[in-house]
Amino acid sequence: MSLSPRLSVLDLVPVRSGQSSSEALTASVALAQVADRLGFTRYWFAEHHNMPSVASTTPPVLVASIAARTERIRVGSGGVMLPNHAPLVVAEQFAALEALAPGRIDLGIGRAPGSDPVITQLLRISGPTAEVDRFPDHVADILSLLSPDGATLRLTSGREYPIQATPAATAVPELWLLGSSDYSARLAAELGLPYVFANHFSGEGLEQALELYRSGYRPSERHPVPQTILTLNAAVAETAEEAEARALPQLRAMARLRLSRPMRPLETVEEALAAPRDSDADEVIARMRSRWVIDEPDAAAAAVRALAERHAIDEVMLSPVAGARVAEDASRTPGRERTLELLADRLAA
Repeated sequence: MSLSPRLSVLDLVPVRSGQSSSEALTASVALAQVADRLGFTRYWFAEHHNMPSVASTTPPVLVASIAARTERIRVGSGGVMLPNHAPLVVAEQFAALEALAPGRIDLGIGRAPGSDPVITQLLRISGPTAEVDRFPDHVADILSLLSPDGATLRLTSGREYPIQATPAATAVPELWLLGSSDYSARLAAELGLPYVFANHFSGEGLEQALELYRSGYRPSERHPVPQTILTLNAAVAETAEEAEARALPQLRAMARLRLSRPMRPLETVEEALAAPRDSDADEVIARMRSRWVIDEPDAAAAAVRALAERHAIDEVMLSPVAGARVAEDASRTPGRERTLELLADRLAA
């Protein structure tokens, strides 16, 4: 089945109250299999650290697991936060994934740390890794390391030292740059790489970023024309009322993050509905809510299609944010699965 616009999934592996990490990961495997069956283009895992409501800490591990349990869907990172990792390690991990699942691996790279300053320091405690100000150089290094020819390091002695991510690469992962700023848009254009705008997290500056990317794009051998993905938070149910209820736990969690309040596992729908009103959180939620798609199937599909057409987006990557009800199996996420099913049904070409 083909979908129009093309649809993909961004998964943060949400963890709700009363749910273990094992159950949350099992639920994500099931969700990826639903996306695979429905004809979604790709399934990506984010990288976040030390967050009680998010279990997607290690994209390469999760990608390997999903690649082994799906048949055709592309799998990848959305993204690896490069300042936390040495470029050679990233290149080796994703070269190995490409060897395991040829033609199905994406490497999405971001410039943000994906956590707070303390965790960021812990991630880099063993020595300097990919500092933010050297991000362009490290992206270029990864591109070279992943190529079948590899890269060459010139030693102080003058001797050249060859480096390859794998000894006999025949194919390479597709590399995407992620961001929500002018910086990432300009760099993706300069390097001739596909670009993902992180609309699910920010939403500010979308038009300017896309204009900078497209107007400054330098065609590359692998990507002669610009390619764009827009991420989008979505909760879809049979009724608009149920969709609103399902979205509330994630909206409240994001409000706590924006207000620098202590984080905790996601509430169930019942817990979120029963929570006392909070004017500060309500104000944040109202601003975020306007950029999310939360509705019944026909209206939600129309909104997704209109967004893609308005910004000439090649692909919409859904972050399915429909929460769980307390009686639902902790090893599945029925609300998220239903979001994908209903949108795929309405957007089938």
